[in-house]
Amino acid sequence: MRILDFLNEKAVSADLKSQDKNSVIKELTDLLVKSGQLKTKDKDAVVKILLNRETLGSTGIGQGVAIPHGKCEYVSELIGAFGASKSGIKFDSLDGEPAYVFFLLLAPIESSGPHLKALARISKLLKDKYFRDTLKNADNEKMLIKVIKEEDQRRA
Repeated sequence: MRILDFLNEKAVSADLKSQDKNSVIKELTDLLVKSGQLKTKDKDAVVKILLNRETLGSTGIGQGVAIPHGKCEYVSELIGAFGASKSGIKFDSLDGEPAYVFFLLLAPIESSGPHLKALARISKLLKDKYFRDTLKNADNEKMLIKVIKEEDQRRA
């Protein structure tokens, strides 16, 4: 599985404006709405699902990375959004450090295979400090997509 199998190129931001966990989850969800993958009327319910998932344990996995995710009836296939924060956002990460790189994943309720494969793929790629830093420091969305495509191909 490649990241661009579930990440819509229109659901990417190189400069997230949020300053806290709740806001960044809303901002990433807005990217899914903007890209046409999520209906505006479903946004609040999806944000609630994602925030409820956070109460089980932070999806801030450390090393400046967070992968908020959840399952809902509002999508028919695995979808994702990506954002980078220049200033970092306190995300209750496992290592206590701010998160700079965010992958948001939404999967249909009955699906588990693709959801787990996507989480594993993202986690594997983001173990690479150079890749994380390149994403964090990208100047624009085109550069982000290019970097993600190259890493996907390099680690196919």
